Amino acid sequence: MLIIFQHGKGFIKDFIQLMEEPRPPYTTVASIVKNLERKNFIKGKRYGNTVEYSPVMEESEYKSKFMSGVVQNYFENSYKEMVSFFVEKKKISAEELQEIIKLIEKK
Repeated sequence: MLIIFQHGKGFIKDFIQLMEEPRPPYTTVASIVKNLERKNFIKGKRYGNTVEYSPVMEESEYKSKFMSGVVQNYFENSYKEMVSFFVEKKKISAEELQEIIKLIEKK
């Protein structure tokens, strides 16, 4: 999805070219793109046998929906559980937690 946001719109072959080596097979990318379309994150416009895809929402809206799904599906709908997970895995520092607390207090 990030590549689609960066490119704006394009065909599956365009998205593959923007990926780092080793690039996944066309069928793998096509499957992912079809799933994104099924979930209404992107839309396709047919030109003969090819389809040009573009996002249907802003990147910030996508991130919000994506993260909400992650929290709901993997952390029992608890952001506290998610933060605890990152603390346990040493992926977030005390300083970063303090910054998060300051952001929360400002709101």
